[in-house]
Amino acid sequence: MATYFISRHPAALEWVNKQNIKIDHWLEHLLDLSLFVTGDIVLGTLPIQLVAALNQKGVQYGHFSLTVPPQWRGIELNLEQVLQCQPEITYFHVEQVTTLTNIVA
Repeated sequence: MATYFISRHPAALEWVNKQNIKIDHWLEHLLDLSLFVTGDIVLGTLPIQLVAALNQKGVQYGHFSLTVPPQWRGIELNLEQVLQCQPEITYFHVEQVTTLTNIVA
């Protein structure tokens, strides 16, 4: 079992480390789902279809999110700026369905 943080942003990793979350591996990009096994934890900001694929493998997903003001979008944030953007990790479980009728009761 391992914990991965996936982000290309050093300040995001710095924030996670300051939360006393033990990160075993830092990846800038998710390129290979076969790296992960049941029981692993992945933290980051991933597309929903990748979250569903990870969850299907038994991997837990924690979404790293910020509330970024418009003037800071598209620039590399430093730790001080990240802290001002209300960083948080929220855990999600996503299941892919093939049609809407699969989820309508």
